[in-house]
Amino acid sequence: MQTLNWIDWVVLSITLVAIVAYGTWQTRGSKNVKDYLKGGNTSHWWTIGLSVMATQASAITFLSTPGQAFNDGMGFVQFYFGLPIAMIVICMVFIPLYHRLKVYTAYEFLENRFDLKTRTLTAILFLIQRGLAAGITIFAPAIILSVVLGWDLLTLNIAIGALVIIYTVSGGTRAVNVTQKHQMIVIFIGMLVAFFLIVGDLPQDITFRKALDIAGANGKMKVLDFSFNLNNRYTVWSGLIGGTFLMLSYFGTDQSQVQRYLSGKSVKEMQLGLIFNGLLKVPMQFFILLVGVMVFVFYQFNEAPINFNPTATELVLNSEYAEDYKALQQQQKDIFNEKQSLISSFLNTKNDVTKMQLAKMNQASENIKREARKLIEKAGEQQQIKVESNDKDYVFIHFILNNLPRGLIGLLLAVILSAAMSSTASELNALGSITTIDLYKRNTEEKTEEQMVAASKWFTLLWGILAIGVACIAELAENLIQLVNIIGSIFYGNLLGIFLVAFFFKSVKGNAVFISGIATQIIIIGLYFLNLYNFINLPFLWLNFVGCIIVIILSLLIDFNKTTHFDKGILAALIGILSYFGSLIIYN
Repeated sequence: MQTLNWIDWVVLSITLVAIVAYGTWQTRGSKNVKDYLKGGNTSHWWTIGLSVMATQASAITFLSTPGQAFNDGMGFVQFYFGLPIAMIVICMVFIPLYHRLKVYTAYEFLENRFDLKTRTLTAILFLIQRGLAAGITIFAPAIILSVVLGWDLLTLNIAIGALVIIYTVSGGTRAVNVTQKHQMIVIFIGMLVAFFLIVGDLPQDITFRKALDIAGANGKMKVLDFSFNLNNRYTVWSGLIGGTFLMLSYFGTDQSQVQRYLSGKSVKEMQLGLIFNGLLKVPMQFFILLVGVMVFVFYQFNEAPINFNPTATELVLNSEYAEDYKALQQQQKDIFNEKQSLISSFLNTKNDVTKMQLAKMNQASENIKREARKLIEKAGEQQQIKVESNDKDYVFIHFILNNLPRGLIGLLLAVILSAAMSSTASELNALGSITTIDLYKRNTEEKTEEQMVAASKWFTLLWGILAIGVACIAELAENLIQLVNIIGSIFYGNLLGIFLVAFFFKSVKGNAVFISGIATQIIIIGLYFLNLYNFINLPFLWLNFVGCIIVIILSLLIDFNKTTHFDKGILAALIGILSYFGSLIIYN
């Protein structure tokens, strides 16, 4: 594996330092709360759109998504199908209301509609889930870069966190927006360069069209799955239903996103920014997945390791399972050599028999990788070392370090770290704002503008330190991008349901929503663990849908005597939908 030379270090360092310095310099001197927390309401639609995209597109996106496509193909893009729908709803309902009330946070609205305890509950739920997510967005690139580059994990966690804290604390919301705009430009350039280099590194006679044919023969190009089977995690329906609820929750009630568009100059600028995000996000995710598919095709002509995690390979090769692992490596090499002639035959004939043979060999290769992971896990247990045997998150970074030219390695690492910084900055900015506005200001004596800005800076710094702490003790999941979405799905459905009750069910009062919110959160956490231990079959994406419906049903039931006939009709319909969905869970 290549190590970074001076060119890569120069490109990486200049890119990161320039972004941090520019953001800090451009936003110096924020003296009042409006400037610090809402960027003085000066953001144009393109800044809002890029900032919103950068907040969602963390380093996990650029590390995990190509690996997801490498292993499972393009189907993950269905996860984002609900996003355009959510953008339209937020533009029509959420933005005009937030702007009219001139709120700094989404949860201020809930006190106006319900009461202080409901506002406090939702703010605390946000702080818990986003505080955990902030640590993971630091930890995700740090753990992978530490493994593949040999850098110290603790130092990386602190370095990434410190860089973000510098400009986020210094300039507040405007600093985050300004830096994210430039970070997204770096990200777009880096991913485009990577894509064209991958295609260019394929054998001379393998055109892009042929590369897609090879990927399709191996089952990587199946984008749409219309089955309504809960065993399939990513389908059109989970994306349109579960994805819409997740995106409504994320963009409509998560302060890390709400704060991005509340900085807009006008309602029109805010709406255009979100529409821009809705139009560009799905194609962007499709393109990132396509990069992962092209990496898969590249490794059809270039030998790949059985496991892309170098630490895992080193561990098993220094254990009593070394010979078994080497035997698997030889089997993988034999399959690779045999596939070369088969791929050539497939491209010439395109017949179904050759296609089936190719798919069969790919399955044999997957079986070998599965056996290799078992050996790695056994070696880890024997040596009492926790090691990640699932290597999805290491695929793309392995390709970057071993196949890209000098200088471009530094650029792609800058892309990954820029993405980590952009999403973490939004999270810390939002965490500081919520703590200041919804907890500190609401429960203390009246403060001056200077005191509020100072408090927000201190809270942002505190959350930054806590995020670094979470990153230092975090553990890897099956796939990092799934881990972040799991954390969000546990909390977002409940939050969205509370906001929907506030918007559309005027007869429901604060006590009913407060009780329902607590009960729903307990139920959703219980359902997640029941699914985790295989007592039920409920993929995490559906938790958003279920949580939203449960909190609405419970709120209407508690205030049943006060609800209108129309609301009671909706309650009956929601109970019917939940009952049908429950039967699907049991059936599956």
